[in-house]
Amino acid sequence: MNNSWRRKRILEKGKRRHFMKSVLLLLGICGTTPFLSGCWDRVEITDLAVVTAAAIDKKDDNQIELSVQVFIPSSISSGGGQGGSTQGGGAVTTLVRSEKGSNISDALSRLQSKLPRKVFWGHCKVFVFGEKLAKEGVQEQLDFLLRHPQPREKANVYVSKGKAKPILESLPPLENYSGEVLRELSDLHIGMLVTLQDLDEMLTGKPQAAVIPFIKILPPGKGQTKLQGIPYIVGSAVFKKDKMTGTMTEKETRGLLWLRDEIESYTVTLQPKGVKGEISLNPVTAKVKIIPQIINEKWKLLVKVNTEGAVIQNGTNLDLSSPKSLKMAERAYQKDIEKRIELAFLNTQHKKSDILGLGKDFYRKYPKQFNKVENHWEEIFAEMEVEIDVMAYIRRQGYINKPAGLSENEVKDK
Repeated sequence: MNNSWRRKRILEKGKRRHFMKSVLLLLGICGTTPFLSGCWDRVEITDLAVVTAAAIDKKDDNQIELSVQVFIPSSISSGGGQGGSTQGGGAVTTLVRSEKGSNISDALSRLQSKLPRKVFWGHCKVFVFGEKLAKEGVQEQLDFLLRHPQPREKANVYVSKGKAKPILESLPPLENYSGEVLRELSDLHIGMLVTLQDLDEMLTGKPQAAVIPFIKILPPGKGQTKLQGIPYIVGSAVFKKDKMTGTMTEKETRGLLWLRDEIESYTVTLQPKGVKGEISLNPVTAKVKIIPQIINEKWKLLVKVNTEGAVIQNGTNLDLSSPKSLKMAERAYQKDIEKRIELAFLNTQHKKSDILGLGKDFYRKYPKQFNKVENHWEEIFAEMEVEIDVMAYIRRQGYINKPAGLSENEVKDK
């Protein structure tokens, strides 16, 4: 009887102990849940100054001027009534604030003291370097933007003609703010498309050369105010190491896009030899192959291009259904592409900037030979011979073969 009573007492104590452990565990879970929810340190969007674009300039006193384009939430939430002054019938959705400092960090700290909200870089998709800063070097600025946890590595980078700040201050009539204009142009592949990450990779690679879209402000139209100019891409800025050494025209940039195999649909207008008028084509496909060669100790580059175009306008009197006329147009198409590529390559050679990264291609194919010339690769690159082999075809002539608006006796069938 005593043994049975003892066993019963032991079981009861075990049950009470188990119950107490369960209660303590439940209380522990309930007590820690608020700390695990992630809400205790959240920052409301109404407490943030959301940066949509940023401009960095070098001042005459050797200081850095940081300008940020900040989104105004009230311009949307209130239908534009309280977002600021209006321009051209639409509400201003951003404001621009600037501050100087010894570097970006210093300028940002001073800028923050003049803004009632915390500066937030997470939505900044555009960074513009002023021309003076670009010529003196962007290494320090790039270092800050890549180290800071908020700026996106996929944000687009540009160099402006003159100061960068006016780019942010412009009020384009078609978009809400100028940063959006630049982003849209980049998405259309009007020129080079370069991100912060791309720029870093180009400058830290073996050639230490880079190319960035070069922008200006299109003057406002008649009846528009001074601020209503539109930023647009006019070519490319060429960099050696972290310093801007020159520019490339829009046509040369097109050739560069061919060399980089980044060409997308755009219009080529050409004039066949001995024919009045022009033919406009829209390239449908383009395949580019770059082949490094060393022949008899001479460094050479072979560029092979295979492209097909479709006629979108025929301003000549050629009947493109005729094999001879079609061949004439294809020959003019071929020469036009060859000239574009040649112009771009000669420009990079003149500046001794291997922005194509050809050093990497030669190293992969000829590692021993490249190691011997790596220290003076710029001279080898500048003297390198380039051979351009273009195969250009016109696959579609449109719904009509003969030029519209001409009588039968005016059309040439060569």
